[in-house]
Amino acid sequence: MLQQTQAQRVVPKFIVWMKRFPDAASLASATQAEVLALWSGLGYNRRALALHRAAAIVAALPGAVITPDEVFLRSLPGVGPYTSRAILAFAFDLPGVFLETNIRTVILKHYFPDREGVKDGELEEVAAFILDKASPRAWYNALMDYGAEIKRIEGNHSRRAASYARQAPFASSFRRVRGTMLKYLLEHGSTSLDEMRASLPFSMESLKKGAAALVSEGFAEYRDAQYGDSLLMLRK
Repeated sequence: MLQQTQAQRVVPKFIVWMKRFPDAASLASATQAEVLALWSGLGYNRRALALHRAAAIVAALPGAVITPDEVFLRSLPGVGPYTSRAILAFAFDLPGVFLETNIRTVILKHYFPDREGVKDGELEEVAAFILDKASPRAWYNALMDYGAEIKRIEGNHSRRAASYARQAPFASSFRRVRGTMLKYLLEHGSTSLDEMRASLPFSMESLKKGAAALVSEGFAEYRDAQYGDSLLMLRK
């Protein structure tokens, strides 16, 4: 939820989410429309979809209990190296090396103060060296808070990382088109691209591209094949 979304916006969303979905079973049994409606406003809707699918897998486990195994975690939808190791650290207090923007900021400030284009491999070597293996949960909490404070006072040192990529302004981005179309579908259930064109500030070309993306990503489906790409409905 915190990906590209400020914490003050996430907290109320997180509280409502956890009240509605306190465990994997409750999330797995929800409809996709309900999941997306509660996620609305956080961005990166693919993550909500992946979390919904992951919940179904976890709910089917004996006792619906996740074991601290990185291989298993990496097998869940939407989970990569960062997420799996973050889960191990924060949920199980197990050591592992992972990077995010605040961690990069701390390491770049103190270990690479005068360099540009620092590769993640170099940053991971430092992260492994300084990791408090006896208490990784507390260590990473402190490191991320410290990085956030550095960014507030000094700016974002992680811009000097080789992996840093500046996002296009949201107002002019394809993310805005997709997000607005998905919100429209959540409100209307089904619609035509002509109806969207009359209501949304996007060209038909952008709407067709957005529709294709929403269908390919599993958020929506074409209501009737005989009409081609003109009619959409939210996927259940």
